[in-house]
Amino acid sequence: MIRSVLAGATAQLSAFSDSPRLDAELLLGHLLGYGRAQLLTHDDESLSESVLSLYKSLLDRRCLGEPVAYLLGYRDFWKHRFVVGPGVLVPRPETELLVEHALRWLDGLQEPRILDLGTGSGAIGLSIALALPQAQVTLTDRSLASVEIARRNHDALGATAEILEGSWFEPVGGRNFDLIVSNPPYVAPDDPHLQGLELQHEPRTALVAAEDGFADLKQIIGGATAHLLKGGRILLEHGHTQASGVRDLLGLHGFGSIQSFCDLSGIERATGGVLGD
Repeated sequence: MIRSVLAGATAQLSAFSDSPRLDAELLLGHLLGYGRAQLLTHDDESLSESVLSLYKSLLDRRCLGEPVAYLLGYRDFWKHRFVVGPGVLVPRPETELLVEHALRWLDGLQEPRILDLGTGSGAIGLSIALALPQAQVTLTDRSLASVEIARRNHDALGATAEILEGSWFEPVGGRNFDLIVSNPPYVAPDDPHLQGLELQHEPRTALVAAEDGFADLKQIIGGATAHLLKGGRILLEHGHTQASGVRDLLGLHGFGSIQSFCDLSGIERATGGVLGD
């Protein structure tokens, strides 16, 4: 029965996951086409041998650290469901801070121009594009795999955005924007969290940056001044100990009204400022 299968799966995953019951329910629900509530209301239902075999395979992969989002093939982010897979960073809940504050900053602009650097699955830029149909949104990523997945999400969600392959500002030439937003690599190469099973399955190039995690943040901040309109804004995700360093970098490059924003745990996870303010 579903009830006993979930109990066994939860016990199996408990040594490998911080949310074993949730993982167990999501994976079984995916196979059955059930939501979590449906699993509870059908918990006396028997399962076929073929479903049990597929479920065992998913559980085994999860125990080896493969992210649930890769096993499902998607991740819910903001108000939408995004296709994800190996080669693309899994969008995190804390990254929704960027969308939240970007939309607040853009409120009232008629046709804002937004640049999402290192877009990955497109979660940030496409969420903004879907919320602001009048906006001109451009997404860039140096990874062809990411560009292809971002385009899949673009088409599936019915968004209107431009998606370009290339490193940081390279694909946009001399164009200027009202807002630059990015969740760049910011994990230091020697960060012990990288030894965790789950992070070992995600692309290292989307996670790790040299100079104690600041190399890409420095490159983006340094390049942003040539691609923002006067009064334009930048908004960046960063590590939990990097907020003060990012604030200093923004100040050095002529940004004012600099603010850091906390996630639901009270950790400063995003920082932004206004050019020439």
